[in-house]
Amino acid sequence: MLPAGRTAGSLAEVAEEIESEGGQATPVVADATRAEDVLRLFDAAEAAGGAPGLAVYNAGNNRIKPLLAMDDAFFEDVWRLCCFGGFLFGREAARRMLPSGGSLLFTGATASIRARPPFTAFASAKAALRALAHGMAREFGPEGLHVAHVIIDGMIDGDQLNQRFPALRQQKGVDGMLNVDAIADAYWALHAQSRSAWSLEIDLRPFSESF
Repeated sequence: MLPAGRTAGSLAEVAEEIESEGGQATPVVADATRAEDVLRLFDAAEAAGGAPGLAVYNAGNNRIKPLLAMDDAFFEDVWRLCCFGGFLFGREAARRMLPSGGSLLFTGATASIRARPPFTAFASAKAALRALAHGMAREFGPEGLHVAHVIIDGMIDGDQLNQRFPALRQQKGVDGMLNVDAIADAYWALHAQSRSAWSLEIDLRPFSESF
């Protein structure tokens, strides 16, 4: 496994956790918005064991701001990571994976299908990423590459959220936030689908989440 991200310290922690569970991990520091970094990431993947069978684009920057308070850079930065990075990642993944097939998964959000202030910039970028995934699925699915989009609808019960808002877990109750391992299980099930019954899109939310 090659976890990738922009922060070496965070990647090292992810790699240590994977290895503590008996897996193997080679962290790669990369910026998904830079084509040369994406190329280097996939080069590293091929060097470690050939073309990947599963690639997941899970980058995001859910920044909020009222529209009239946004400058050009704010809107473009959100789009660049959520959408443009997905394009760079998806294009390179398709080039490497098409000969042997596999799964290319993109992580979306509630904002992928619904825009509300002050999430307008984020929603614009996530909706564009969803359109990218749908287009790639129709283009590359017939060639044996399973492209799918996963809508995460709700708060994730992870370190980042719990450190910033420690009272939320108690407020939400048991299974009131998305469990990280349960999300991973859903991604793996999507990857393991028979090509006779592929999903283009699935949505995941806690049982108590209104939608």
